[in-house]
Amino acid sequence: MKAIETIGEIDKKGFLRIDRPLKTRDKRVKVIILMSEDDAFKDETTWLSAISGNPAFDFLNEPEEDIYSTKDGKPFND
Repeated sequence: MKAIETIGEIDKKGFLRIDRPLKTRDKRVKVIILMSEDDAFKDETTWLSAISGNPAFDFLNEPEEDIYSTKDGKPFND
């Protein structure tokens, strides 16, 4: 299965509205909805800010973790 991450909201009628259109068309999808119990992670900026300040990820700043360059891999264009 292919996974696409996006954000959105559930409107007053209970319909899921995502913030941007998807490039994939005419496909059945399975949707998993993750909701925080408060609005702490309401938008992606808040989420990125929270994880970037989390000391659990400090090891990623160590030189031995810097193993990739911009020349590695293939571009992902979705």
